[in-house]
Amino acid sequence: MTQPIRLLLIEDEEILAGVVAETLEMKGFQVLKAYNGVQGLQLYREQHPDVCVVDVMMPKKDGITLVQEIRAIDSNIPLLFLTAKGETQDVIKGFHAGADDYIKKPFSMEELILRIHALLKRTMAIQAPAADSTHIRISEFIFDFERQLLHHGDTTQRLSLREAEILKKLTDNPNNITARKTLLLDLWGDDSFFNSRNLDVYITRLRKYLQPDPAIQIINIRGRGYKLIV
Repeated sequence: MTQPIRLLLIEDEEILAGVVAETLEMKGFQVLKAYNGVQGLQLYREQHPDVCVVDVMMPKKDGITLVQEIRAIDSNIPLLFLTAKGETQDVIKGFHAGADDYIKKPFSMEELILRIHALLKRTMAIQAPAADSTHIRISEFIFDFERQLLHHGDTTQRLSLREAEILKKLTDNPNNITARKTLLLDLWGDDSFFNSRNLDVYITRLRKYLQPDPAIQIINIRGRGYKLIV
């Protein structure tokens, strides 16, 4: 029998946490609940869940700090933010911290469940053994898509799930334009302004990782998309 998905929900509004947990359990999830960031980190270390859903604003330890600490331990676990904040900068901070996705309150449970399953599907696709080698040479770099690692000489950069997905899309279409809208729809599911800004953040980080090799460039083709020049 298939094991249930073990989800860690970290939300300081206990009534909301209860409603979300009950609905998820009805859908077959095994839900662990924490009501602040400190308790959330402790449960994460003890229980090793499959996915984490984290509120941004929490007592004792805020969600952004918590996600940074979880991401330092595990670069693969899917992390989704719950946020009541609408400002672009707050959302971008969450992605800088290592979140894979976010959903704004109030939200529908159907949308939350779809986003969780989409993140889990992407994670399993990256971790699953592939028939062909997942090591991709990018000039002086070796990109290990399966393990989300970028090797250059004696140094190794661990990539987040989203960084690995974007770089894979670019390496699948080298020296050609990869449409911005295609990246947004394939990886986020929509091309909203917030997701577009988040894509910019990830592209900036990938450029920084690839900077040691001047033969590689990620060029922004205004109004169209990105081109990985090798």
